[in-house]
Amino acid sequence: MQQLQKPKQGYKIVRINLRRYEEIPTDWNVVPLRSLVKDIQTGFAEGERDEDGILQLRMNNISDDGTLNLDKTLKVPVPADIDKYDLEKNDVLFNNTNSLDLIGKSTIIKNDLNYTFSNHITRIRTKDEELIPYFLILSFLKYKKDTLFRSICNTHVGQSDIGKDELLKIGIILPSVPEQQKIASILSNVDSLIQQTQNEIEQTQRLKKGLMQRLLTKGIGHTKFKQTELEKIPEDWNVVKLKDIATIRGGKRLPIGEKYSEEKTDYPYIRIVDFQNGTVITDNLVYLKESTFQKMKNYSISAKDVYISIVGSLLGIAGTIPSQLDGAILTENAAKLCNLNVNEEFLSHFLNSSIGQKQITSYRSNAGKPKLALFRIGKFIVFLPSLKEQNEIVSIVSNFDSYLKTQQECKSNLETLKKGLMQKLLTGQVRVKV
Repeated sequence: MQQLQKPKQGYKIVRINLRRYEEIPTDWNVVPLRSLVKDIQTGFAEGERDEDGILQLRMNNISDDGTLNLDKTLKVPVPADIDKYDLEKNDVLFNNTNSLDLIGKSTIIKNDLNYTFSNHITRIRTKDEELIPYFLILSFLKYKKDTLFRSICNTHVGQSDIGKDELLKIGIILPSVPEQQKIASILSNVDSLIQQTQNEIEQTQRLKKGLMQRLLTKGIGHTKFKQTELEKIPEDWNVVKLKDIATIRGGKRLPIGEKYSEEKTDYPYIRIVDFQNGTVITDNLVYLKESTFQKMKNYSISAKDVYISIVGSLLGIAGTIPSQLDGAILTENAAKLCNLNVNEEFLSHFLNSSIGQKQITSYRSNAGKPKLALFRIGKFIVFLPSLKEQNEIVSIVSNFDSYLKTQQECKSNLETLKKGLMQKLLTGQVRVKV
């Protein structure tokens, strides 16, 4: 239960649900969602697939940031009562079943779609004269961030859910409709900038992918080529096996009884979840005690090595180690390529390219959890230009990476801005003029 304090002048304390209170302007209200919707409908379960059927949205189609992701969709047989499950512009979709961290994901339909939705999604149509749909989405996003949905979940093994009755009891903080529209407009503009930046990131990634494919097979300034078993490459390039230019060694499982911790020490422990964009991200690093490190120090990885994941759904991710993580311990779910006779960044780019990934797919074992045996990694074929040309290729790709990093930082800053604005605008800490 929250500890209540006296509100500041011009504000009042209101209850959102049994456990949550907020301080809002005295001219705002809190209204149960039940009073603000004209229709609420949960979708239908369907295990069959039908290529001639209708596209059905599922919980994975709603992103955590409130966007609709249509990259992966499936078709199901058209139900007899399909009109009950149609989707219209401005429908709000609420993910009613998921893990505790993901339940409550929400999005808004921006165009009429010939789609339907699963039983893990609840469709909400608001009384527009009282609550505009986008303002409801903003409220849901804030409530999810504030873990309100988590607090009212029905929890089961592996997943949780929120029924329609529980959802309809939630109080919605309600400014006037003109103020809702102004708040929605401000945050929608930020959303547009975030989406525009994301589009630029994706375009840059496509350009980088195409450029890498060309650089890793055509090189720089070559006119004569030869055919290999994989690709046509410059005539003066070598074709080698990975074992001939690197030593391949596995990472190390934590000793029995030992654990890692989020408490920072001088001994980082790198996991597969830390692999990203050809390097290691440090946001969620874990650390070892010195005594644990001493037992595992022979399995450290250096900034001159290349890592590659060898187990699980993220198998085949390669990258280099930042200088500040030189000497970190590497998880048993990855291998290190060391004693390199090649530019480490060039090798990382090669393994992450379509040429490298095709070989990873070819050599991995699919019995149970996907795995990549160390001796099979040694069989990978690598196209090897001179060290001078390797360095030139790395320099060109690095320019793209620097630009991508700038774009990603811009997107991250915009997302932080939106979170701050949501907190202040949706509680009236900052008022807008209407």
